Amino acid sequence: MDYSKICKVYEALENTSKGLEKTDILAKFLGEIKDNPNFIYLLQGRLFADYDNRELGISTQLVIKAIGKAAGISDEEIINKFRELGDLGKVAETVLGKSKKQTALFTKKLSVEKVLENLQKLPTLEGGGTVDKKVGFIVDLLHSSTDNESKYIVRTILNDLKIGVGSGILRDAIVMHCFSPKNLSDKKVCAIAVQEAYNKATDFAKVLEMACNDTLEKIKLEPGKPVKVMLFPKAKNVEDAFKIIGKPAAFEYKYDGFRVMINKSEDGVVKIFTRRLEEVTKQFPEIVEYVNDNVTAKSFILDSEAVGFDAKTKKYTDFQAISQRIRRKHGIFEMQKKLPIELVIFDIIYHNGDNLIDSTFIKRRKLIEQIVREEDYKIVLAKQIITDNTEEVEKFYAQALDDNQEGLMGKDLDAPYKPGSRVGYAVKLKPEDKDFDLVITGAEWGTGKRAGWLTSFNVACSNDGELLEIGKVSTGLKELKDEGLSFEEMTNMLGKLLIETKGTKIKVKPQIVITVKYQDIQKSPTYSSGYALRFPRITRLREDRGVNDIATLEEVETESN
Repeated sequence: MDYSKICKVYEALENTSKGLEKTDILAKFLGEIKDNPNFIYLLQGRLFADYDNRELGISTQLVIKAIGKAAGISDEEIINKFRELGDLGKVAETVLGKSKKQTALFTKKLSVEKVLENLQKLPTLEGGGTVDKKVGFIVDLLHSSTDNESKYIVRTILNDLKIGVGSGILRDAIVMHCFSPKNLSDKKVCAIAVQEAYNKATDFAKVLEMACNDTLEKIKLEPGKPVKVMLFPKAKNVEDAFKIIGKPAAFEYKYDGFRVMINKSEDGVVKIFTRRLEEVTKQFPEIVEYVNDNVTAKSFILDSEAVGFDAKTKKYTDFQAISQRIRRKHGIFEMQKKLPIELVIFDIIYHNGDNLIDSTFIKRRKLIEQIVREEDYKIVLAKQIITDNTEEVEKFYAQALDDNQEGLMGKDLDAPYKPGSRVGYAVKLKPEDKDFDLVITGAEWGTGKRAGWLTSFNVACSNDGELLEIGKVSTGLKELKDEGLSFEEMTNMLGKLLIETKGTKIKVKPQIVITVKYQDIQKSPTYSSGYALRFPRITRLREDRGVNDIATLEEVETESN
């Protein structure tokens, strides 16, 4: 397929802000790629399935270098143009469109296959000369592209197509193309089926292929491949929790650690994934040891929390104390001794070949009680009570807080497990502090004594995969590194994610998730969510969480009432 065809789809999507129009545009195009379902990744500016966390390893600076090389002009000229246009895609379109050299170099139309082939090679390159090789593959594409195509190639590399296609719109496009529902009721049923299939596969190419063949039910959980975790809305208090999940209910400690899904496949290989679908098996060799020694099952997928504790006092520590282990690639043994963790098991969704997501929670809990041999400070089950008594829950709640945990989880005893869903099968109970996990989408350079640092951050919530800004936050970070998360550290992290710059303001890839505490919420036409947080403050960096884990617009609306 000519790459120009998909670029025409990009243009049509970019020219409308209406979700239904985007869905219609995509639904029509899906018929052209059903024999090449992996092309669907490009419709979200991706190159691999969502479960595949390979990264291109391409910084903004490398893209600038590649554009300059392809156009035959200096990096400085590209940077100046970037400052003027604020979009490297438009920069590529402009300078390559004017370049006489480029016109003479491409002799045949660029194909989608060629774009995927070149860009999918980037994560595989290692060793000496890697940077030049990566730049070479990008330059090859830019030389072969028209000016319009070069814009979208650059935007794809930066994972910022600017076409407004979230997972919800892509899901609905698959529904419309594959099932042609006749009414809203049919559309809702089909959308649920497609969403559930995606939550198991985390791969839209596979979902498109199976949906077109009407075989979605064949998509199964597979140990060894990451799956989205079930998410939990907040309850205002114990009474509210009972209203949502019913009586009696299970209440468990809400541990202040990071969520991990432990997979063991039939061949005995153990893999550990975060809720962001990233594999962290190498970072936590003790978890592999704990499950091999203490879980009596040939294959499984366990939902759990890795909780830090002080090696001397045995007291539980907070998330921030052990968060650095997630990214650590070297010195693993030293970190293991310095920052030990206890693995807390609280659910199971696959066991010895059986998919358990439709089983009731009480049955799943009984199963983990049977197959997990508890060993303090290594592997344990979540502390739990089952009750219909409010006072008993309140007492348990206080105990959890005394044990340095975040609060409680309340769980419907008869509920199934819904990967990727934030449904009322379980709720979280936390103290009255109001906070949301939000993603940073942009920032602004500081002035005065904070000059040289990014000091004001745009934050967003999610609405069916679309990011909606809910305000700016500029307090909570430290000026000195040793005092906690600092402006300098945040500036360094966001600098690697830069995709657009306009004056003192920048736009970044939405990857950095932070917890933001606020006083209250007010309606605001200024931000795309329609709301703004009053007196927001950054309280922690959530390295364990991704865009799929942030607060939803529905949660914001609920909290604003």
